Amino acid sequence: MTETKTVLVVEDNEINMKLVKTLLTIKKYIVLEAGDGEKGIELARIHKPDLILMDIQLPGMDGLTATKAIKSEAELSCIPIVALTSHAMRGDEERALAAGCSGYITKPIDTRNFMSKIHAFLSPSE
Repeated sequence: MTETKTVLVVEDNEINMKLVKTLLTIKKYIVLEAGDGEKGIELARIHKPDLILMDIQLPGMDGLTATKAIKSEAELSCIPIVALTSHAMRGDEERALAAGCSGYITKPIDTRNFMSKIHAFLSPSE
């Protein structure tokens, strides 16, 4: 059995959080929850998760600012961060990638292919 992976979900919308947590929990991932960027950074420092799913529109510090903060810390910089956003306008994906995100998943979440996208970020060599 492979080690259980930990995913930090930074999301302020309760419905989206519940959906993502349910999908991840079904696949036996450990899920950490943060409702804003500051809490996300704090949990990343404490737990050093295997993956971070970062909403872009957050109260207070936005997700791109939180991503830059996490990526600026040497011990956290290797953690892949995937933007999870309803911002699907031209240029938004480029902004997320420029901020340090490894990928981009749009909302509403497509439950049929969400886990395959997550698995690709957790196991890039497979």
